[in-house]
Amino acid sequence: MNIAGPAAVSGAGGLDLIPFRGVRYVPERVGSLAAVTSPPYDVVVRPDGLHHLESADPHNIVRLILPQNGPETRNEQAADTLAHWLSEGILAPDPEPGLYVYEQRSGDMLQRGVIGALRLTEAAEGIVLPHEEVMPHIVADRAALMRATAANLEPLLLTYRGNGTTGEGANAVRGNAVGANAVGANGGTSAVVERTVQRPPLLATTTEDGFSHRLWAVTDPADVDEIRSDLAHHQAVIADGHHRWATYLRLRAEHPSPGPWDFGLVLLVDTARYPLRVRAIHRLLHRLPLSEALAALKAHSGSARVRTVEGPLPHALDALAEATSEGNAYLLAGEGTALTAGGGSGRFHLVDRLSAELIDATVSRDRPEAWRALDATVLHATLLDHIWQIPDTPEHIAYIHDTAATIAKAERDGGTAVLMHPVREDVVRDLAHQGVTMPRKSTSFGPKPATGLVLRSLAH
Repeated sequence: MNIAGPAAVSGAGGLDLIPFRGVRYVPERVGSLAAVTSPPYDVVVRPDGLHHLESADPHNIVRLILPQNGPETRNEQAADTLAHWLSEGILAPDPEPGLYVYEQRSGDMLQRGVIGALRLTEAAEGIVLPHEEVMPHIVADRAALMRATAANLEPLLLTYRGNGTTGEGANAVRGNAVGANAVGANGGTSAVVERTVQRPPLLATTTEDGFSHRLWAVTDPADVDEIRSDLAHHQAVIADGHHRWATYLRLRAEHPSPGPWDFGLVLLVDTARYPLRVRAIHRLLHRLPLSEALAALKAHSGSARVRTVEGPLPHALDALAEATSEGNAYLLAGEGTALTAGGGSGRFHLVDRLSAELIDATVSRDRPEAWRALDATVLHATLLDHIWQIPDTPEHIAYIHDTAATIAKAERDGGTAVLMHPVREDVVRDLAHQGVTMPRKSTSFGPKPATGLVLRSLAH
């Protein structure tokens, strides 16, 4: 395995991204590239979604990232499956190390970034900034899978702020040449990316969510050096993959250095050029019926205002957005919401105007005011801990990205869906630069990279 990269570039002061031999599906050996991809492991949360992916193609990547054998053998199963697919030529390493330019496009949404192996030195822990807390049991689970497979099966999504202020998403959609010409004089990562996308890609596919995906290899030493020299001046914020980042650091500490465990697979996106979408992650309270949630709020007289909001869902979410512009607010749904598959009328309950005295008494004072004011902070400290008295454990709380799926499961299972409004990206970035982590599962940045387009084996 080539882990050295071009010797002329040092990442001591910033991000140190090196080429690697990507492991990719051999198109002739699978039904289609779209059929073997998957969303990131933590987005595939429902059994029906898992089964759908497994049935899409016998070689779908979900069989590696979420193996379904018993807990004692599932990681070994994933390792055996990976070894078998490599020996049978289902997967194959690229002939030479490279960085990879990755593009996602859907309508007016365009995102481009660079995939590579990021050095995980202790210094990198101050260069890659997390913004959310993690759950130890998930880190342990991901670490066990990575140990068994000796592979990075899906990249983290990291963001940084480059100097590209023109040729951003909308301009690039109207014409790749606009983006290339706009940044050509600036050089650096953006210039290499825009030059690279003028060439035919290594692969191109469209997944069932409507996103098209293209991937290019960057192997020219001059281009690689240009990217690495540019990134060496930047920090990054973790947009998606906090548990995998914590896993990388744990595994790096377990293995001798230097070695392949000193690096982890990442996708770096310059959000000055390609702003990400920030979406909320909702809470599903398994064991709290909606009627009991509302009754508990009523019993705490003056704790919050609760009012009924008629659907459809987009109208209710608009009401939530308006309420959050004035303070913390949450939209509750569950039994009786009657949300149809087509997003029909429905009935929701908007919780807002929480008591300032109650928030002050229940939210920790040891963090900045911006952290104390977060919807997720107040939800967990004031509503979940104090009013509803629900422990933050998987038996009681599930974290779900899809809004309609959260509501449907709450209706079906008799629980309560707590719908959240997204946090602004600038708030996330400011807290991260202060070294302050938000409550876990506070944000969902996207679009997320498709899993299965390029893997990193530590043996190649």
